[in-house]
Amino acid sequence: MLLVHPITEVVRYIPVLIGSVILGTSSGNPVWSIIPLTLIVGFALTRWFTTTYRVGPTHIELRTGLVRRKTLSVPRSRIRSVDIEADLLHRILGLAVLAIGTGQQADSGERFKLDALDTGVVPPLRTALLAHTAGAAEQEDRRTVLPAETSDGFAAARTQAHEIGHWKAAWVRYAPLSLTGFAIIAPIVGVAFQYGLGEALFRSDAVHDVENTSALVLALATAALVLTIVVVVGAASCAHYLTTYFGLRVTDNGKTMRLRHGLFTTRQITLDLARLRGATVKEPLLLRLAGAAELEAIMTGEKPRQKILPQAPRAAIEHTLSHLLTPNELRDDDIPTPPDRSVGCTGQLDAPETRDFPVQPGAARGSGPASNGSTHPAPGNTPLISHGPAARRRRYVRALLPVVLAAAVLVSFFLAGQQYSPWLWLIPTVSLPAALALAEDRYRGLGHAVLPATATTPTWLVTRSGSLDRDRDCLKAPGVIGWTVRQTLFQRRAGIATVVAATAAGKKYYSVIDIPIEKAWQLIEAVTPGQLGTR
Repeated sequence: MLLVHPITEVVRYIPVLIGSVILGTSSGNPVWSIIPLTLIVGFALTRWFTTTYRVGPTHIELRTGLVRRKTLSVPRSRIRSVDIEADLLHRILGLAVLAIGTGQQADSGERFKLDALDTGVVPPLRTALLAHTAGAAEQEDRRTVLPAETSDGFAAARTQAHEIGHWKAAWVRYAPLSLTGFAIIAPIVGVAFQYGLGEALFRSDAVHDVENTSALVLALATAALVLTIVVVVGAASCAHYLTTYFGLRVTDNGKTMRLRHGLFTTRQITLDLARLRGATVKEPLLLRLAGAAELEAIMTGEKPRQKILPQAPRAAIEHTLSHLLTPNELRDDDIPTPPDRSVGCTGQLDAPETRDFPVQPGAARGSGPASNGSTHPAPGNTPLISHGPAARRRRYVRALLPVVLAAAVLVSFFLAGQQYSPWLWLIPTVSLPAALALAEDRYRGLGHAVLPATATTPTWLVTRSGSLDRDRDCLKAPGVIGWTVRQTLFQRRAGIATVVAATAAGKKYYSVIDIPIEKAWQLIEAVTPGQLGTR
């Protein structure tokens, strides 16, 4: 700690140190450059003398602060996650940062973090703090090995974890297909332009030479600039992808799920599966065209949208998703796939085993046998129910409206005798096929399904929407705490509605967009029977 914290604080206050150096140089007094550095290092050194922690039988406590003393106390029974992080400096010194989560969101100053612990202490300490969450799994999971006493005196239950996903180096080819690189480069370029880079660039002789050349040279220069931006942004995306997700492994022991990843800064994240409410498959347009996607877990508590897999092939996403959403006793890579059957809200009633759930024949209802002999749902890959011609018409109207408005403006200028370049007609002409393609893709991406409960699985609500940024959400019915049926004026005229499922997990609400109004009530009754009530 005497080395880690001073270096960390100095890096954090680099802008202040640069300002002090400039002030000392301009004033001719170098002391102004030394005083801030001395204060920062001295403040960082006091953390070693003022930080103590204690692991008791019922509580774990952390005491920090020099002038303002603060004590954090967390009941061990409330601990839901213990995450481990180690940047390059920590790893060189054999240290790690242990962060304790209680399942509730907390400010950065209220988080329980033990910084610069010896790595030999961390694993048994994490096992001891999570022992109460693993107790039920140890009794039920036949893969569990009896607890053993570690050298540090902590009881470590050695439960065999099952790997449900791992990172491959070839996946880095999907990194440039996201906006991560742009998000990294844009702030840097913005700061550079604020400090006069743009003015110096536009006044340079090279730019003036290009402006005075032919249109062909100008077009080539523009293409070269665009290509350079694409290469730089792609390289930044790949670098971020490698440093963040290198060596990613996702394991599941039946009670908790653990993620480990990172090249320079390694992170180990523990998720309590009791707080899992589903998963989201993110399918942006570029990733979708490349046959890839991302996977997020829908959780309650402090990590409502935890990324499980970054940009990866769709097969890897489906593999991890099927294990994540399948009960432990049904998780088997060799489970046979039954004949396809679809489940949705179409008004047609299924066999007696589904009771009053509306069903449509023809889609995959399950991916393996349940203990009662019926098939259990596979929310990740079940086909979805389309929303009908009204929803399709609404997609086309929204996509074509800007094109029609642009053409109407040009026509009004022509009728008013205003002169304008005929090249402006390229705007609606080029936009028309793009709008038609977008409308059709948005409709194809719109759909939902309701998978009835079985003896081992709950009811699932699956909904998908979007085109440029498409999400497929799989939500457990027990996680739904309320419903909203919303209709705008145009939706009422079209006989459709948007059904919103409220939940305490993930993004807090999940929408089934533009579903026929008569099927909206069937959807609610199928997911949460009895919540409609009477009027």
